[in-house]
Amino acid sequence: MSSLHAVTAIPNTPSLEQHAIQYEDHLIHQALDLLVHRIFKGGPAMQNPSAVFDYLRLQLAGEPSEIFAVLFLNSQHEVIAWEPVFTGTIDAVTVHPRVIAQRCLIHNAAAVILAHQHPSGYTEPSLADKLITQRLKVALEMFDVRVLDHVVVGKSEPFSFAQAGLL
Repeated sequence: MSSLHAVTAIPNTPSLEQHAIQYEDHLIHQALDLLVHRIFKGGPAMQNPSAVFDYLRLQLAGEPSEIFAVLFLNSQHEVIAWEPVFTGTIDAVTVHPRVIAQRCLIHNAAAVILAHQHPSGYTEPSLADKLITQRLKVALEMFDVRVLDHVVVGKSEPFSFAQAGLL
């Protein structure tokens, strides 16, 4: 009499590399949660621009396409909301001032910090970056919304229009 033996497949077990990636992802999410708590809690959030830069870097640096985002602030410069507003391509994003103005009015924002990333990793702003920043500044002034900064995120330290004297 012959006996049949069932062959049981051993499920794929994650490799050490997959475990490391999962652990890193977990750490990144924890860091984002801590920064969100620090930035979005009530109080003078904008007194710590390095925390804002870190938050923007974590939110935007890994994106394969340019994303233009806005931090909406109240009159005390406390963060009301964070929104990625436009998504572009690997080297450009189209920004519509009308949409940014609408979002400011919806959030009842008194000020904003604009942000986008360069997937190339270089944080030096392009001429287009400088032009849209000035265009947004003028457009939002009509609604009494101040542009406090425009931050360009890449591989190195974020570029701040305010720190560079470009606002």
